[in-house]
Amino acid sequence: MKLFPIDTGNFKLDGGAMFGVVPKTIWSKMIPADENNLCNWTMRCLLVDTGDQVILIDTGLGKKQDERFFSHYFLNGEGELIASLKKAGYEPSQITDVLLTHFHFDHVGGAVSKNESGTLYPTFPKAKYWTTQKHYSWAINPNARERASFLKENFVPLMEADVLHYAPEKQGQVWSRDIKLRFSYGHTESMMHPEIRVNDKVTIIYAADLIPSAHHVGLPYIMGYDIRPLVTLDEKTAFLKEVAQKGYYLFLEHDLATEVITIKLDDKGRPEVDRRLTLEEVLQMNKE
Repeated sequence: MKLFPIDTGNFKLDGGAMFGVVPKTIWSKMIPADENNLCNWTMRCLLVDTGDQVILIDTGLGKKQDERFFSHYFLNGEGELIASLKKAGYEPSQITDVLLTHFHFDHVGGAVSKNESGTLYPTFPKAKYWTTQKHYSWAINPNARERASFLKENFVPLMEADVLHYAPEKQGQVWSRDIKLRFSYGHTESMMHPEIRVNDKVTIIYAADLIPSAHHVGLPYIMGYDIRPLVTLDEKTAFLKEVAQKGYYLFLEHDLATEVITIKLDDKGRPEVDRRLTLEEVLQMNKE
């Protein structure tokens, strides 16, 4: 099995929104904010080549929105979805499956592209795209809180092209030989977390927006974007305890500086970051 981090670029979001009830006097010691209170975050996707499938997890922001939209997020960095895939040695036509953790625009935007005539089409022409029926139903009829994050041009064209499929929604459901699917419900309805077993040696979990960065491991560090913050609190508590006890690795989608972390519990049983690693370091440590 081969795994590659896929850099799709960086964007800026309000620090207060990213840390919820945690005061700026605390979170700003971990990550700096600019004069507009914006912090810089990455959009890091994951490519998994099992030998039988070439699987992309999430797709970043994409390029099809207009300049007004992009101006709100101060895009920066040199990463771009297709260029990063090619750097890893893959063409869009080689992707067999796209697992979409959820349909917020910074996770699904690259799933659909636009040609010069304005026609929307699936970015990966031979791929099956995966969500859950519950999440699609949630996103297609968005609540007022999430409406600005669920842009229908990012996922409705997938349904219209008949390439969007529903994964079974069951915790720990085996989706393929080496991948199980987990789900959480605090950030949004039915967010997917692929759990990848690499060469029967190491388990890597794609944390998505349950743990968007290493700065969010502390239990009160819950984004203001979450629709059910107390559910997130319960989910994080159980999840991070399991990760610590079983020695799992967490792949981080939005942490600019850190790709992978491990978790340990302090003397009071509270989770904290143990190690910060690159994905390559994880794979090298566990190489056959």
